[in-house]
Amino acid sequence: MATIRFKAIQETFGRTAIPVQETIKRSELFGENVFNETAMRQFMTKEAFVSVMNAIEFGEKINRKIANQVAAAMKDWAISKGATHYTHWFQPLTGATAEKHDAFFETIGGGMAMEKFDGSQLVQQEPDASSFPNGGIRNTFEARGYTAWDPTSPAFIYGGTLCIPTVFVSYTGEALDNKAPLLRALQAIDNAATEVAKYFDKNVTKVTATLGWEQEYFLVDKALAYTRPDLLQAGRMLLGHSAAKGQQLDDHYFGSIPNRVVNFMRDLEIECMRLGIPVKTRHNEVAPNQFELAPIFEEASMAVDHNSLLMDVMDKTADRHYFKVLFHEKPFSGINGSGKHNNWSLATNTGINLLGPGSTPMKNLQFLTFFINTIKAVNEYEELIRASVASATNDHRLGANEAPPAIMSVFIGEQLTRVLDELEDVSTGKLSPQEKTDLKLNVVGKIPEILLDNTDRNRTSPFAFTGNKFELRAVGSKANCGKPMTVLNTIVAKQLMEFKKEVDALISKKKLKKDEAIFNVLREYIKSSRRIRFEGDGYSAAWEKEAGRRGLSNNKTTPSALKAMVSKKAISLFEEMKVMSKVEVKARHEIELEEYTMKVQIEGRVLGDIARNHVIPTAIRYQNILIDNVKGLKDVFGTDFKKVASEQLDLIEEISEHIAEINSKVTAMIEERKKANVITSAELKAEAYCEKVKPYFDEIRYHCDKLELLVDDELWTLTKYRELLFIK
Repeated sequence: MATIRFKAIQETFGRTAIPVQETIKRSELFGENVFNETAMRQFMTKEAFVSVMNAIEFGEKINRKIANQVAAAMKDWAISKGATHYTHWFQPLTGATAEKHDAFFETIGGGMAMEKFDGSQLVQQEPDASSFPNGGIRNTFEARGYTAWDPTSPAFIYGGTLCIPTVFVSYTGEALDNKAPLLRALQAIDNAATEVAKYFDKNVTKVTATLGWEQEYFLVDKALAYTRPDLLQAGRMLLGHSAAKGQQLDDHYFGSIPNRVVNFMRDLEIECMRLGIPVKTRHNEVAPNQFELAPIFEEASMAVDHNSLLMDVMDKTADRHYFKVLFHEKPFSGINGSGKHNNWSLATNTGINLLGPGSTPMKNLQFLTFFINTIKAVNEYEELIRASVASATNDHRLGANEAPPAIMSVFIGEQLTRVLDELEDVSTGKLSPQEKTDLKLNVVGKIPEILLDNTDRNRTSPFAFTGNKFELRAVGSKANCGKPMTVLNTIVAKQLMEFKKEVDALISKKKLKKDEAIFNVLREYIKSSRRIRFEGDGYSAAWEKEAGRRGLSNNKTTPSALKAMVSKKAISLFEEMKVMSKVEVKARHEIELEEYTMKVQIEGRVLGDIARNHVIPTAIRYQNILIDNVKGLKDVFGTDFKKVASEQLDLIEEISEHIAEINSKVTAMIEERKKANVITSAELKAEAYCEKVKPYFDEIRYHCDKLELLVDDELWTLTKYRELLFIK
């Protein structure tokens, strides 16, 4: 096996950058494989085009006659682009995307055939849903599920197939995907935010949640990755001693991008341009062989679709360049993990960013209204935010190497903290003319139109305000953005509804003027949500103690974090906002617990296999070499051999101790796994894997990593950290 490792290293040394041709400007490539407004105008009838645009902008339904016209236009466009098949492209609760391809081809008798695609095939398909996670919504033998066309997300061509974005629901109507609840949450935030925005501008008729994600990832050479069973099956290194040099010199961050990587990025960006994914930024991240790309922000639903598509495109593009892309949040211990920062804001149909400070007191009061309500929403539902980013893989990242901790808090920076402190002193009830003037001119009016970007001032904050948006940093790099975006938009929508009720009540019952009522309500929100605001070091023991005093949750593991999803408070919220039913919420809870259990189970099996079939045999092989050496020294030096063989004898003993520890720990881990496997409750089973099985991982790893330092490098079968992280 050691020869495989060295052959892979040798193969990597021979790599050269794969040429990438760029012949036209990015702007000319953008969206060429997307059935966007330009393509629709070219291929659709006017009647069909108007109907689709009304569906996108106003949520109007498309009748079957129009659906046939749209399908015909899509087919003609797709075939003109070389497509031969179509698929309903959806996002089941696996975290990945799914598709089943059907050819446009149909026989028509007489030995003849034609290309066919009609409205019924566009609007709905019936994929076999039996093997997708359902959380007990239906029996396994009841395979029926439906995908339904989402006209708000344009169709696109990928790999010669027309991909039609859809939602995925069960036979009984419950959502079985990440998209349906997101669309409902976006409708809720639109309704609630529009009503509040009308306090400031009667022309606002629609508010759109926007999202700009930042995708972090690692790239390692494909040949090297294939020598590591843990990277291939678990997505991370389950063992391996840290390299002497890691990220401590900060020499990788924003450094010169390696040639092979640059060409991969260029190739990826060209693919993204064709698919309408507006990627803009690329750079080295902090850890060796870690990188990031980020797009221009989009409407949240489109951004979620684009990120899901991007990860698939990245996999395929990386393969062409002989790379393996790693999305795991913590593929390598001891260095930074990878996140997917979700930059979220709200935009009106009049072109205003509701989280952007303005040039007048009125605009800044509008900004403060949405700013403070968002903070209040996070304060009320911080456990739900934590649950929305929980996963077996993200547990390794949260609270380590600059990643946010498991304690949810909001960072707003010094400038806005001062503003909120002053607003907290607003008088109750009606304001005197002097108070109104002072508030509008000296407090609200002096908020700078461009706030200092506080992003790098507190990298450990899970939820930070960064000038004109909030950044949810706790999202993991593997995650589907749909889940945290569903939760965030739902809780803010709920909060804005409560705000409007309170303001309207003060206006009608207390006879306060609109501005006075808004100031009064915001004052109370600032006071009641003070506990969630934190400007300091998220890693400190002092903050953990202080957070406990404030009553903030500290759910460090996924099984404990997920409990918030099925609390009475959460279920009531989702049902009231018409985002998810109780059945849908509980199904998701069970699915996520089962996924957690299976991932830990897989890691345990892989770790046991590597420890016993790679590490121990290699250590014994080296130990035998040492034993032969000691025997030879004894033959030469006789009874005095121990003087010259003392180091070898100590090494033989040390290796034996580590081998014994590994073997006993693996056996104990297997026994705990057997006990956990007979538990029928998804919640108790996940807790058993978390508390009883998983702790053995670090113990087994410790002894394996010690052996890596002791055993002859020529014998070691597993590619090492220094090779995976530093061979370009």
